[in-house]
Amino acid sequence: MDKIDRRILTILQKDARRAAELIGAEVGLSASAVQRRIVRMREEGIILAEVAVIDPKRAGKALTMIVDVEVERERPELLASLKQWIAAEPCIQEAWYVTGAGDYVLIVLARDVEDFEALMQRLVADNANVRRFQTRVALSTLKRGMWVPLDPSS
Repeated sequence: MDKIDRRILTILQKDARRAAELIGAEVGLSASAVQRRIVRMREEGIILAEVAVIDPKRAGKALTMIVDVEVERERPELLASLKQWIAAEPCIQEAWYVTGAGDYVLIVLARDVEDFEALMQRLVADNANVRRFQTRVALSTLKRGMWVPLDPSS
């Protein structure tokens, strides 16, 4: 990636629907040159997806929970099964395999407490390797995003 790619990516992270002509005017390229660069960055896996960002509360998912999950054993096949389960669950927005007291940290969106409880019951029922989980309720969202800071001067 060069300096112009970084500038294009910075613009797209703010508004993925921005026209190539407008991006080109900002970075000093033609619209077709911008489009070629965007296609290349998609093919190289730099751009993973272009999505609509939705307000969870307005979409009926008012609760955000941060869940620490501790597993019984860290055997590869058991971890792989849990990872597949997590990846397939649409209410789990983010998941990290971490160091510390727990093994995974999950960000979960739920309609209400009952919705969340049903998900956690499925987690334990479907994954015998889960030893315990601890949940924190997000009282408010201070910042949310997938923004990757890019130094446009590099």
